[in-house]
Amino acid sequence: MSLIRLRVFALFSLGYFVSYVFRGVNLGFAPFITRDLGLSAADLGLLTSLYFLGFAGAQVPAGVLLDHFGARRVTAAMLLFAAAGAWVFGAAHGIGAMMLGRLLVGIGVSVCLGGAFKALAQHFPTARLPFVNGLVMAVGGFGGVMVGSPLTWVLGFSGWRTVCVWLGVLTVAVSAALWVFGPKGAEQRGHATVTSQFKGTWHILSSAAFWKIASFSVVTQGVFYAMQSLWVGAWLRDVMHLAPRPAATLVSVLGFAMMAGSVGFGAAARSLEQRGVSLYAFCGIGMALYVVTQLLIMFHAPLPAALLWASYGFFGGTGILSYAIAARHFPPQMTGRVNTTLTLVIFLLIFGFQLGVGAIVSHWSPDADGHYPQAAHLTAWGILVALQIASAIWYVLPGRALERPEALRANPQV
Repeated sequence: MSLIRLRVFALFSLGYFVSYVFRGVNLGFAPFITRDLGLSAADLGLLTSLYFLGFAGAQVPAGVLLDHFGARRVTAAMLLFAAAGAWVFGAAHGIGAMMLGRLLVGIGVSVCLGGAFKALAQHFPTARLPFVNGLVMAVGGFGGVMVGSPLTWVLGFSGWRTVCVWLGVLTVAVSAALWVFGPKGAEQRGHATVTSQFKGTWHILSSAAFWKIASFSVVTQGVFYAMQSLWVGAWLRDVMHLAPRPAATLVSVLGFAMMAGSVGFGAAARSLEQRGVSLYAFCGIGMALYVVTQLLIMFHAPLPAALLWASYGFFGGTGILSYAIAARHFPPQMTGRVNTTLTLVIFLLIFGFQLGVGAIVSHWSPDADGHYPQAAHLTAWGILVALQIASAIWYVLPGRALERPEALRANPQV
């Protein structure tokens, strides 16, 4: 790996790490903010999911900005909104201000994943993207590890508000590093008008091939991140009756396993493609194994808990390979919008799933310790599994070859 490629990878991976920490930090904060503000499961789901709403709402303009101004400048600038959101959230004494802070964080980190994928696509050969994208996901996945046992340990001697202050400081530091040390001369920028760029986004959304690629992956990714960033902790506490520290340990096991899966699947995908196994098929197999793992957890399979939750994390991020599939389908100048459009759909689903699980669980009454009954969580998980199976059927049904839309071939400047 050349020095310039290493620098691009390191800087944008760090940005995605920050994004991932913000994504799951409420998993550790939940018992404290629930106690301080007297929140219900539905309230907690709404508060946490606003990150994903802000993230999703910013995706279309973020894609245009990435293609027009470049990944370095846009990512560095947007991270400042995330820092401000962390400080607002940490200083808030009412749910309204906390919601505003969480929304700002989501908007601020909305370009971290799309920006990373765009920068990597500009500096690495297409054949290596599944593996390199997987490495970025692994670095981000370490953020999922940090919101497990390490965050629980920190919260043992430091308040959640103090943690928010330092998260804001870290975010500003990463923003400055991207701005100062990010590659400037090599950064490619689009020269089409903003109007034509929005038209390009519309072509992506109106492409049947895009939805064929996205069908299974957006649902599995929506479920995985909605659960990992909040409701996995509730399952471990309410269904498995684990104390906070053992539950946090399994959250970290899940995070480490996701890191391993991101790298492993990225490397295996390239190797298997050379042997004639398509990336599309390999991605589908991994996502199917994720659904099977959820069923094993739901039916209390007689397997070690660490193995089940490691499998949950290992297979949970497989759908990220769909970014590499989509990158091959659309022209290079649309990479930013393709990535952010796919992320838009995923994060809208994360928002809906996280909010929906809270609404479903709230139909049951918690006990004196604030724990909800097993039936509440099984109902929510059962609905999510059914949605994933339905999307899997769409994914595997025969369809037309994944060819570039005629509109894009006719107008490559969109």
